[in-house]
Amino acid sequence: MFIDTHCHINMMVKKNFDVSMNKEELHHAVQIAKTAYDKGVTNIINVGTSLIESKNCIAIAQASPSVFATIGIHPNDLTDNWKADIQDLKGLLQNKEKNKIAGIGECGLDFHYPDYSIKRQKDAFKMQIELALEHNIALVVHTRDARDETLRSLEEFKGQITKGIIHCFSEDLDFAKTVIDWNFALGIGGTVTYPKNNELRKVVTTVPLESIVLETDAPFLPIQAMRGKQNDPQYIVTIAQYIAELCEQELATVAQKTTTRAQQIFNIK
Repeated sequence: MFIDTHCHINMMVKKNFDVSMNKEELHHAVQIAKTAYDKGVTNIINVGTSLIESKNCIAIAQASPSVFATIGIHPNDLTDNWKADIQDLKGLLQNKEKNKIAGIGECGLDFHYPDYSIKRQKDAFKMQIELALEHNIALVVHTRDARDETLRSLEEFKGQITKGIIHCFSEDLDFAKTVIDWNFALGIGGTVTYPKNNELRKVVTTVPLESIVLETDAPFLPIQAMRGKQNDPQYIVTIAQYIAELCEQELATVAQKTTTRAQQIFNIK
């Protein structure tokens, strides 16, 4: 039994971002989840990146027994109306169980592209952290080229966050040890298979398996053997197999430990 803790099925079935899915696209999304389930991926966390895409995530979760949603605003998708968008996210949480909302995110800091606003990103990140804490649900953190500011933002809530993931972990061992001490798990996906990613392999082989959860980030970041092709939640099993071989563990052990941690973080069984 495996859990894909981070994917974007809504982006797999649509050509355009930030538009609502139609019935055909929703049907396709449900079939993707079913195919993954048949391959042993018993649960999928479908992750929101904007208000509209968060609503798409909820629609998929409501239509598919194995899927849960997170809702959030990605740092690169903050508009001039981001405060109103977060207020609308709060409205979605009023029916948290019906909407199958298991977490807040992905949210965080991304300084990779030019013309970003540090203040806007940090303010929006803080508001979403507080939203996760208020509703006692998971926090899914995106960080890119923002190591120190991400740590500073999270340190403010040290000891309060008990259910969090650093998505698509790409930092060094010191960063990993720090966030693990702060109760975060590391989201590990296809990038661990990339030839130049020795630092990430060092992290994965050093930290306890209990500190790792599996993710595909589908349709993005496929394993090395599939570079250039669309990623899919069903490939979580391949990632698990790679980690098992890397850590010299049985596949069943990787499945059990990563699944147990994911269930704890997202409060699913």
